[in-house]
Amino acid sequence: MSKAIGEVQCEQPNNSLYTFTGNLAIDNQTLPLSPNQILLRGCSLKNTDFIVGSVIFTGHETKVMMNSMNVPSKRSTLERKLDRLILALFSTLFCMCLLGAMGSGIFIDRKYFYLGLGKNVEDQFNPDRRFMVFILTMLTLLTLYSTLIPISLYVSIETIKFIQSSQFINKDLNMYHAETNTPASARTSNLNEELGQVEYIFSDKTGTLTRNLMEFFKCSIGGEIFGTGMTEIERGVAARKGIKVQEAQTSTGAVREKGFNFDDVRLMRGAWRNEPNHDACKEFFRCLAICHTVLPEGDTSPEKIKYQAASPDEAALVLAAKNFGFFFYRRTPTMIYVRESHVERMGKTQDASYEILNVLEFNSTRKRQSVVCRYPDGRLVLYCKGADTVIYERLGRGNDDLNKVTRDHLEQFGSAGLRTLCLAYRDLASDLYESWNEKFIKAKSSLRDREKRLDEVAELIEKELILIGATAIEDKLQEGVPSCIQTLSKAGIKIWVLTGDKMETAINIAYACNLLNNEMKQFIISSETDAIREVEERGDQVEIALFIKEEVKKQLTQCLDEAPQYFCSPSGPKLGLVIDGKCLMYALDPSLRIMLLTLSLNCASVVCCRVSPLQKAQVTSLVKKGAHKITLGIGDGANDVSMIQAAHIGIGISGLEGMQAVMASDFAIAQFRFLEDLLLVHGRWAYIRLCKVVMYFFYKNLAFTLTQFWFTFNTGFSGQRFYDDWFQSLYNVIFTALPVVFVGLFDKDISPSLSKKYPELYKEGVKNMFFKWRVVAVWAFFAVYHSLVFFYFISASSTTSLDRSGKMFGLWDVSTMAFTCVVVTTNLRLLMMCNSITKWHCISVGGSILVWFLFISLYSAIMTPLDRNDNMYWVIYILMGTSYFYVTLLLVPVAALLVDFLYLSVQRWFFPYDYQVVQEIHKDDIHSTGSSDLLELKQHLTPDEARSYEISQLPKEVSRHTGFAFDSPGYESFFASQFSKYVPPKAWDVARRASMRSKATPN
Repeated sequence: MSKAIGEVQCEQPNNSLYTFTGNLAIDNQTLPLSPNQILLRGCSLKNTDFIVGSVIFTGHETKVMMNSMNVPSKRSTLERKLDRLILALFSTLFCMCLLGAMGSGIFIDRKYFYLGLGKNVEDQFNPDRRFMVFILTMLTLLTLYSTLIPISLYVSIETIKFIQSSQFINKDLNMYHAETNTPASARTSNLNEELGQVEYIFSDKTGTLTRNLMEFFKCSIGGEIFGTGMTEIERGVAARKGIKVQEAQTSTGAVREKGFNFDDVRLMRGAWRNEPNHDACKEFFRCLAICHTVLPEGDTSPEKIKYQAASPDEAALVLAAKNFGFFFYRRTPTMIYVRESHVERMGKTQDASYEILNVLEFNSTRKRQSVVCRYPDGRLVLYCKGADTVIYERLGRGNDDLNKVTRDHLEQFGSAGLRTLCLAYRDLASDLYESWNEKFIKAKSSLRDREKRLDEVAELIEKELILIGATAIEDKLQEGVPSCIQTLSKAGIKIWVLTGDKMETAINIAYACNLLNNEMKQFIISSETDAIREVEERGDQVEIALFIKEEVKKQLTQCLDEAPQYFCSPSGPKLGLVIDGKCLMYALDPSLRIMLLTLSLNCASVVCCRVSPLQKAQVTSLVKKGAHKITLGIGDGANDVSMIQAAHIGIGISGLEGMQAVMASDFAIAQFRFLEDLLLVHGRWAYIRLCKVVMYFFYKNLAFTLTQFWFTFNTGFSGQRFYDDWFQSLYNVIFTALPVVFVGLFDKDISPSLSKKYPELYKEGVKNMFFKWRVVAVWAFFAVYHSLVFFYFISASSTTSLDRSGKMFGLWDVSTMAFTCVVVTTNLRLLMMCNSITKWHCISVGGSILVWFLFISLYSAIMTPLDRNDNMYWVIYILMGTSYFYVTLLLVPVAALLVDFLYLSVQRWFFPYDYQVVQEIHKDDIHSTGSSDLLELKQHLTPDEARSYEISQLPKEVSRHTGFAFDSPGYESFFASQFSKYVPPKAWDVARRASMRSKATPN
């Protein structure tokens, strides 16, 4: 190899991970290079100790590096509305400054002789230069009123969001999946509150609603169905029809293995040899064992071997071949080795090697996979497996009865919720294969449009196929999916399922998930009609496109005409829409898009089947941009990435299809059912909390700034400051900063169990009840009222009050008194808006007020030669030496907050929010909420999860629990015994136990 000389001709560096086009010219021959010959940066070697290769791309030109881009930045709806509120504040600030500047220009006059406005006065107060007075006063007031803009709001919000994500969402035991040891993961903190306003969920099916644990369940061979089990979907259908289902008896020789759940004595343990169509059975099993790209790993014994497959479906098919007696155990680049049950002698096996000549790989366009192989006896065979739609298009003439019967079987499998594939083969003549192979090699060596040319060449040989049969694979629903979907529906969330499965399968899965039911009026828009089939048989693509588009328009018009009679009546049935990918392609045309959107928005559930990844993104964008609704996309595979990124919020399921969806998502969870906690608990809380944070910042800044504004009217609009500079600088940073953060973290209107018990409460977020302009106006009213109380109550009362020496209070005495009342009142107003007051609320509010008094005590007591003036020296001590200070400190907050109290009382009793009604219903059992939550939680947790949860409930002063469901390095077993809870002892507990004199008293 060290003497080998060659040349690699390939495409330019690009970010496509799954494609590569190139040729290797070596030893006077040209070898095509495809993704199968490429090792991407970061790959691990398996099944080999070393490789000999050549580096093609390096550094930032590698495909992985060119894909290492950030997930598209998303901003929440609340943040965008907050931007508009900030713009409104800027407009208010401009108007206040404009009013003050105009007033200054008018007020400045030399008739006020006591102002000393001589000829040499500075420009800002020169009556001869009123325009300059206007400009300079405008700039002065702009600086003076700048506290109106809550700059620290963004810092506080980001802090709150980060803690919500890292500490609350990531460490929630209710979203921890013990089986895979996977907690929830918030990959961004930008969208926490958006989780509380979702109106549409777009979900993949396989691996998202289902487990993606494929099990070979049934099959059809030679027109005969094999397999005796009953799926979950079939049980659900029987239950809807009121049919009592009896469990089928399992045969004594049934084989149970992960990926294989088949039971039929006619095929198992070599019994297929006795079937009338045993030749078809043999061809069927060989197709399963040969037509794939699976890699075997480990021991070559049937019990210990492991298969690495591109998809769970393919692994299940190879496992089925093994259990039927066709054991694939070894693979080389050109050979497949299968240990087959002897055709004639029962119990005997024989090793057969098949030369793999060509592999026509599966992709989303072809929807099929083919292998050309040579038998040991020289027979050339093309095996093909794929979707029924593409296989039936390529069947040869004849065998019409078999084809028709198998199609009926496929419909039965689809109705049972099974995933189906058709198997077919074709015997090839040597001369036909040789001529075709030359074209294949030429297409494979092409550097331009290689994929297109390979597809064209594949079409030449994938025809005149002979149908062998069909497989049916079961993918069971995830635990808790139906109840989760039912709960989310009650919350006002509409769920759409976008899947690549057949329509029958998709409809039955939707029934099993409670997306569809018999009470619904269902609109089905399908391309599987006799009229469309008749046009398709003629083969004119232009005619087909025009006809299907016209049919889709006709069906949409018919549905829209029929729909109003249902959704106009409150008691009428809900609507459901089912549409397949072919019709959807035309329905998304600009001329029909509005009709599709109008119909879809009036449906409670929508199921799109046979859709491509691009169509998933297009449907999501249609609702997101066309209806301006908040959308959530959830999926587990690479084909869901476009949908996840198109939605407002992307949720990745960490399943069996890799991490592509998770890496592109905003939040990652292990099971679909965890959406219930993520949206109804964390999302709803985050939305309510952040709305309160924003409204409180708006209120306290406006109330504080308006006191300065009212003072401006008493100073001839001169720009004289009312507060000391340090007061103004530290108001948002120190004196009112911490309490609002604790509200954003710990405020809780109802418990998690009640949030899920009353999912209708979620609708308040969907309707944006807590961040409307009406709510802003109410807070603005109270801010204006409080500012008037702060300024005029204190300024008016101070004129009749004297200090201990008999002097009237000056400007800095009045402003310090006013600022003290502002700090106390705004902090107490924060407590009034809380639904639950914890020790952290009390500590932060009390601490903020205490910090103000400590600061002013030190600030007033210190004066140095570097000070600009001695305005504040000893001010607080003069004030505190009078009864006026204490009376005012009591009366001003009471006068200000009394109106707030009356408003909140009237609102709660006569115009309550939904959550306030729930609070009243459960106000008597509020102290037992923790116990009821724990009881409900235990019913949904595994023993390991329940144990971890109980550990987390131990006293925090002594138990240092540090994670979502993992043991902490404290003394859990010791402290658990004190609460009659069992936790396995730890080695470090021994010394602790030895020092104790008493033991826990058992209950």
